[in-house]
Amino acid sequence: MIDIALPQHDIGVREVAALSARASYVFMCLTLCWGVLTATGWIKRLTGHQAIRSAHMILATFTLATGIAHAIVFLLLREQGLDVFGIAVPFSGTFRHALGILGLEIMVAITITTGMRRFIRYRNWLRFHQLAYVAVGMVVVHSWFGAIHNGHLALLWLGGITVLTPAVTLTALRFLPPKTLIRAGLLAGAPATTGTQLAVVEPPPPGPRVGRKVQVSVDNQRCKRYGICQAESPQLFQLMEDGRLRYVRDPDTDSRAQAQAAARSCPMQAIQLQEVRTR
Repeated sequence: MIDIALPQHDIGVREVAALSARASYVFMCLTLCWGVLTATGWIKRLTGHQAIRSAHMILATFTLATGIAHAIVFLLLREQGLDVFGIAVPFSGTFRHALGILGLEIMVAITITTGMRRFIRYRNWLRFHQLAYVAVGMVVVHSWFGAIHNGHLALLWLGGITVLTPAVTLTALRFLPPKTLIRAGLLAGAPATTGTQLAVVEPPPPGPRVGRKVQVSVDNQRCKRYGICQAESPQLFQLMEDGRLRYVRDPDTDSRAQAQAAARSCPMQAIQLQEVRTR
């Protein structure tokens, strides 16, 4: 077996490729973790603070930037380099390269459609956005196969598994049934009691009898259409097939407890209730 020494230029290029790949891997796992915590509202429940949604996009941008840089540097290799076709077209090379190319291109497509969300039906956009889980899986397999090929498995095993474990754990929790998450304490269940104990206003003053109702409003920016409000109060909330949430804005007095239970069970705290008095 004859070992061919690589030019000093190619050694430097490969170091840049390895560094950008590791950075992209870490940013990808952080993006996934922050995305799940933001979408479910768990970070507010765990820390008491609302997640900054723009951080998810910033992390995703870093993931794409380092991932694209990882691909582009292979154009600079003088020995066994790749051309534009080789880094852009899946299955033009090895299987591990194809997984990396597909994963990166799916992520780029998801990023593009994020800016077009208002023009796409929400349910279709959400399903396409969920392909990010598939893309992450492809890139992870690509990374591990690449580490085996380059003899860096020990390094990736130590660092890669550290950042991958919370990402996989949060993703698995993300798809568990709401009842399981409530038992785990990650979602707030509906209050066990009903009636006056749910009231958040002072008793009515003496005088003519005054009715107390609530007006319901939903923050469309926060609402993620999990349907937990519908499970708590199907008379007031209904998740439509096209992804829209239909709800009763002015429920009667008898439905007040149901509205409060739905508002308290929403993981995103997207449901606001306002007290009104009626005579």
